[in-house]
Amino acid sequence: MTRPEGRCAVRLRHNDRMPLDPAIAARLKRTGDGLVPAVVQQHDTGEVLMLAWMDDEALHRTLTTGRATYWSRSRRAYWVKGDTSGNVQHVRSVALDCDGDTILLKVDQVGAACHTGDRTCFDAGALRVAPE
Repeated sequence: MTRPEGRCAVRLRHNDRMPLDPAIAARLKRTGDGLVPAVVQQHDTGEVLMLAWMDDEALHRTLTTGRATYWSRSRRAYWVKGDTSGNVQHVRSVALDCDGDTILLKVDQVGAACHTGDRTCFDAGALRVAPE
């Protein structure tokens, strides 16, 4: 992650990891590139905001800072939601699903969750489902 000018410049890569609690790490089932999908939900309404990717380091940072931190597959860097946009996610709770292959973050979203400026990444419209 590279911070904007005026702050300390720090660039961490996907393999520059801080230790995640071993008990949590043991429960995770990762993709071949070490990632776990993270579903992000508004804590008080249940609204699904976005899907992002986390590795052990991103999860560790999220749990220890209370700010949602993700791994960008396209930029190949960590990003803290809101550091550049101001659309911060304050983490209220984190859970693993029964298989350990998905993370659920419940957050207090400030501003838009989607990079397009929409409230959620699912505001593009529902797909038609055939009636039964």
